[in-house]
Amino acid sequence: MPDPVVDEDVTGRELDQEIRDELNALSGPAAAAVARHLVMAQRLLEDDPQQAYEHAMAARRRAGRIGVVREAAGVAAYLAGKYADALAELRAARRMTGSAEYLPMMADCERGLGRPRRALDLSHDPAVTALDTPARIEMLIVAAGARRDLGEHEAAAVSLQVPELRSTTKEEWVARLRYAYADALLGAGRDKEAARWFVRAAEADVEGETDAADRAAELSDGGT
Repeated sequence: MPDPVVDEDVTGRELDQEIRDELNALSGPAAAAVARHLVMAQRLLEDDPQQAYEHAMAARRRAGRIGVVREAAGVAAYLAGKYADALAELRAARRMTGSAEYLPMMADCERGLGRPRRALDLSHDPAVTALDTPARIEMLIVAAGARRDLGEHEAAAVSLQVPELRSTTKEEWVARLRYAYADALLGAGRDKEAARWFVRAAEADVEGETDAADRAAELSDGGT
């Protein structure tokens, strides 16, 4: 398979020093090629996840025994909707690095593959308790989604009733958590509560990443 084309301005030195240090296990030319593909994968992740995936896989073909490369391949595969590939890559990365950072993404891959119970199993992994707050909240959101996949809407809502719902921090995860809680309440038939929490999600969503305000307005219109 031919490698995707790397932009002429990419040198590989754009990577964090920690990642470049890991690539030192490769020969000079191989390390340079892998670094450039990883830069391209990072550059394209949001706008063209399929092309980002192609670059990440080009890096993987040269450096499949390096954990950071498998992580990059897993993240790119996930964002490209290739959940089976993403799960395989992230499992390998975890074996290599010992990091549990991507457990929420792995659980969401299981959901994407139609296996919500496996997603819930991952949410109970002991390593989840040691995750930082954004990752731990993301796992709560994924697990609640898995419960909703199983038709357990009330249980999904209950699982999201955590103190962080009322956090005053401006971090993105607050809006995401409140939005997920509102959505779970709506699924459980608790429309009025859902409307209130969509409003609270919109208040926390300073970057406008969700449609919480629109959802709140729709519920308010429906209740008039």
